[in-house]
Amino acid sequence: MTSGSCIGISTMKPCCRILCNYKSPSIFGFSPTKLSDSAIMGMLSRSCRHNSTHRHRYNTCNTQNVGYINGIHPNRRDFSVSGSNWGLARNFSTSFCVNIGSFRPRVVSLIPHVASDFRNHSTSVDSNANDTSFEKIFIQSSLNVKPLIIERIETDQSKLEEVAEERCDESNVNIDNLKDLSENKVQREVSEIEKEAWKLLQDAVVTYCGNPVGTVAANDPADKQPLNYDQVFIRDFVPSALAFLLNGEGEIVKNFLLHTLQLQSWEKTVDCYSPGQGLMPASFKVRTVPLDGSNEAFEEVLDPDFGESAIGRVAPVDSGLWWIILLRVYGKLTGDYALQERVDVQTGIRLILKLCLTDGFDMFPSLLVTDGSCMIDRRMGIHGHPLEIQALFYSALRCSREMLIVNDATKSLVAAVSNRLSALCFHMREYYWVDMKKINEIYRYKTEEYSTDAVNKFNIYPEQIPSWLVDWISEEGGYFIGNLQPAHMDFRFFSLGNLWAIVSSLGTTRQNQGILNLIEAKWDDIVAQMPLKICYPALEGEEWRITTGCDPKNTPWSYHNGGSWPTLLWQFTLACIKMGRPDLAQKAVDSAEKRLSADRWPEYYDTRNGRFIGKQSRLMQTWTIAGFVTSKMLLENPEKASLLFWEEDFELLQNCVCKLSKSGRRKCSRFAARSQFIV
Repeated sequence: MTSGSCIGISTMKPCCRILCNYKSPSIFGFSPTKLSDSAIMGMLSRSCRHNSTHRHRYNTCNTQNVGYINGIHPNRRDFSVSGSNWGLARNFSTSFCVNIGSFRPRVVSLIPHVASDFRNHSTSVDSNANDTSFEKIFIQSSLNVKPLIIERIETDQSKLEEVAEERCDESNVNIDNLKDLSENKVQREVSEIEKEAWKLLQDAVVTYCGNPVGTVAANDPADKQPLNYDQVFIRDFVPSALAFLLNGEGEIVKNFLLHTLQLQSWEKTVDCYSPGQGLMPASFKVRTVPLDGSNEAFEEVLDPDFGESAIGRVAPVDSGLWWIILLRVYGKLTGDYALQERVDVQTGIRLILKLCLTDGFDMFPSLLVTDGSCMIDRRMGIHGHPLEIQALFYSALRCSREMLIVNDATKSLVAAVSNRLSALCFHMREYYWVDMKKINEIYRYKTEEYSTDAVNKFNIYPEQIPSWLVDWISEEGGYFIGNLQPAHMDFRFFSLGNLWAIVSSLGTTRQNQGILNLIEAKWDDIVAQMPLKICYPALEGEEWRITTGCDPKNTPWSYHNGGSWPTLLWQFTLACIKMGRPDLAQKAVDSAEKRLSADRWPEYYDTRNGRFIGKQSRLMQTWTIAGFVTSKMLLENPEKASLLFWEEDFELLQNCVCKLSKSGRRKCSRFAARSQFIV
């Protein structure tokens, strides 16, 4: 098919759907640099089909069309061009032509040391505005854009083709269509379990307009009531995305990032109330619906869920954080930094940050959220400032600081991100960390302290220390508690938050080592026969009834209440590799490998030791499959794992004056308002 160009300007309300059908690149009959916005919109209005059905609901694509244009945000302007004679696709659009987008540029998908250089040759408007070595790009009141041609890429095209051909000749794990990103290829024999896992992972792939856009949550053919497990969840797709990226398959991840960006909050949900701008959906589903007035023509639509269909009707706080983290991972593993520098992607990052950094009544740098707004998506007493959200929030802020293009429009936001990072880092390390020494301090706390010099800042009563903790805490280790609020400390051990604290360097080196030491010392409690407990210990008796509302699914040692979740394996592996303890990860992977395939890849396991398949656990759970595959690949490619975690940032520690002295604390508390940056 002849490659063409697609041009669109988003100046309409996001509730409208516009389908544009063309078969020739010359359909518009003009040079895009000579028409104004109004002229282009006039032509589009005459040549495109306007459909107002399902208002405020769907992102659409006609499966019979070559491409589509749809508006998402009235303030976003789009420009998208791709051509076979270019070494790099130039995209500046919130929406893109799916079929045209299926053209795979050679350059951005090459091995990392070749592709990573494009970070310095971005096609972004912002990043190269003052770069005289390239043609400047302007998007003003009229569409006057010239393609950015990188001469080095054009002149070295033959060499790049040779590199691409060499890369195509490489093979990985004796499975069809699987490639490896590793430059130093090591052939190995793949177990039958891994082959089965890869086949199941590929069977779970969801396509939209002929292109892969994600994986369903679970893909059990015997399941007659899939509920929302047949949807693509942002948090669930992350381990799948890592598996594909480590295997050299970046297209599905790029499509996922761009399509979920298009679904960023724009529709009213519960009781006619609009969610905050920048909210990312929890999940989306690809639906096929008939075109109006036709019984034979159909179109595919993306139907997002922002929580209006979820249990408890809670919006997902972690979706936007995972999206930012995955965007950074995509750039690190593919070298395609041009994606994160696109105008629409930069806008998406800023919208998520603005939503998270908005000032409110809360006095803490940690993020205030409701129960059920993360991986634990039911009532489990994690409302307030749960550890999982704080660790992901910290990671997303660090990712954003790396990826945001700094200019006059974003410098205040970047400063706000840096300030929040410093405050959050100090807050978590100082008040969430417990070990034997800290528990002794809490045991001797004085209460009702009133001053900026108070030691017991949150008025924690020593009687809150649970009896199980006194005998359970290890002398060699410690961990970050699950939650902290006024007069309340949740001393439960939550695996995801602690593992991600290691990965993101939210904890100090000593604290990170302490977490792994604790897991090793309490292996039978946290890992047992199936890694890993989502939290420890389980709520039982009257505490279970009050905290969960007598939730029949979260009974003791089941589901979110002390159940074992194999998907946490990849995060445990990443944390162990970072801290130089791959032996612990290998031990956990070996334990899981003995049972996962035989048990048909369950979502979770029940009982204190993880011996039984969860009583309501879905089988063929995709993130269980992907977590196992990703763990195996990370252990075999530790150099790739090193691209996914963060080392300590000492600049962050220097920025927060709160930790310096008592006088510093007074100064910070008295004058913080004057130094705040408005987002």
